[in-house]
Amino acid sequence: MALTPDIHEKINTWLTGSYDAETQSAIRQMLAENQEDFLSDAFYRNLEFGTGGLRGIMGPGSNRMNRYTLGMATQGLSNYLLQNFPGQEIKVAIAHDSRNNSPEFARIAADIFSANGITVYLFEALRPTPELSFAIRQLGCQSGCVVTASHNPKEYNGFKVYWNDGAQVVAPHDKNIIREVEAIQSVSEVKFQPEPSRIHLIGAELDTAYLAKVKELSINPAAIQRQHDLKIVYTPLHGTGITLVPKALAQLGFTNVHVVEAQATPDGNFPTVQSPNPEEKVAMQMALDQAKALDADLVLATDPDSDRVGIAVKDNKGEWVLVNGNQTAALLTHYLLSARKQAGKMTEQDFIVYTIVTSEVLGDIARANNVKAYRTLTGFKYIAGIIRELEGQQNYIGGGEESYGYMIGSFVRDKDAISACAVLAEMAAVAKDHGHSLYEEMVHMYATYGFYKEHLISLTKKGQRGAEEIQEMMAGLRANPPRTIAGQPVVELRDYKTGRIRDLRTNLETETGLESSNVLQFILEDGSKISARPSGTEPKIKFYFSVRQPLASVVDFDLADRLAGEKIQAIIDDMQLK
Repeated sequence: MALTPDIHEKINTWLTGSYDAETQSAIRQMLAENQEDFLSDAFYRNLEFGTGGLRGIMGPGSNRMNRYTLGMATQGLSNYLLQNFPGQEIKVAIAHDSRNNSPEFARIAADIFSANGITVYLFEALRPTPELSFAIRQLGCQSGCVVTASHNPKEYNGFKVYWNDGAQVVAPHDKNIIREVEAIQSVSEVKFQPEPSRIHLIGAELDTAYLAKVKELSINPAAIQRQHDLKIVYTPLHGTGITLVPKALAQLGFTNVHVVEAQATPDGNFPTVQSPNPEEKVAMQMALDQAKALDADLVLATDPDSDRVGIAVKDNKGEWVLVNGNQTAALLTHYLLSARKQAGKMTEQDFIVYTIVTSEVLGDIARANNVKAYRTLTGFKYIAGIIRELEGQQNYIGGGEESYGYMIGSFVRDKDAISACAVLAEMAAVAKDHGHSLYEEMVHMYATYGFYKEHLISLTKKGQRGAEEIQEMMAGLRANPPRTIAGQPVVELRDYKTGRIRDLRTNLETETGLESSNVLQFILEDGSKISARPSGTEPKIKFYFSVRQPLASVVDFDLADRLAGEKIQAIIDDMQLK
């Protein structure tokens, strides 16, 4: 791709402006080697500071994650905080994961905040993202940030921004921060020179306070005591989970936890996996192999910043199978509500939350237990928003989304794999105490509440043209929505961008009642749900499929599962999604 005049101008700015010699040398080398495609992608735009922060490939360039794009984002956030809290001591907390450059990026952010007169609480070493959320509220901070790119490949890094309730920023702060970041026209406006006296290191004292809250989530400690030797295999996938997950499990009383040693050391190159994503079987393989060798009861895997967890259990044939995000969210909801009921802890104020692309079985479980269920847009900032709105009136129990994120209790206001690992282990101990496996518990749950099967297709569209393709796909679906999918009439169209729900049988329109978001849903006559949603942080468009299949008895589960899978495949084929 030939470099446009605009891109040439941006490159020249980086070669002549206040940028370090190493960065300028790398750009000159790319020019000398005619790496036009690489340079075009690195400079065709500014790395977007979205509603959650920054995320991008690391390297030199305006569309890359580096000290300058991070610096401008941090300066913009500093400016916004100074406007919002005049005359106050402003405090921020900062954490980072195990990725390459994460410690350096965290320190750069700390330096810039301090240079702006802001008090900084910087974790002394890598820590899970949920502990950052906890620290904001524990230390009375107005904001916080974590340097992470979650489960993205090793080339990526990012910068997530939080507000004073420990949740990721939402309206109006998200758009206002973006405006302040975009107002910075030059790196010369960034205050890189630190004020060291304003930077305070934190660590063990926050760990202790956080772990105490995790322990309070336990509903059935007696079952753990009886099943303390439940055999658990855990992998942190070279990430931050190693700092807290083993401690959390030991604190609850589990004495037979086996860490996958080859993946125990934090390493931003993630040497044993292609992608450190617990949603993928290949990332879980070493843990699965160890579980087979040990004849374990449960496999737990957390992503690099420990906000997502993947699990595996043995099925009725003794084969290890991965439990997907929808199934895990449903199992957690089922356990939390049934265990609280049995322990006499249920109240009329209890509620759960799940997202619009998550399995509807969560709502069914809640209704069957006379517990309120709320649906939100995708993202835990929206779940945290409902908690904030209902605080003091209703009691949040738990919530989750299909992408392997769960939040149990309200002391953290973001998805939290540490507390989820603790409750999942307790759930497995309770099941074993009753003489059955987690897999059997899942089948029983579906036979009780109704069987749903879900699937996700994620289409990657890289670069400038990729972003345009994603926009074109969504525009095409809006302009010409399908009338039938896989032989089933589309009976309802939900457009969360316009906020309108249209019943195609009656043409009646109602409102979604949610904030605007670029998501389309097609509801079929048999109750199947197809959702289309461009990712907010990656060059992807995601299609979510959820079908409901009759399940009269646990003995029919395998057949129902196969039929539901065939139904999903027919939908994918008809929509020509490749």
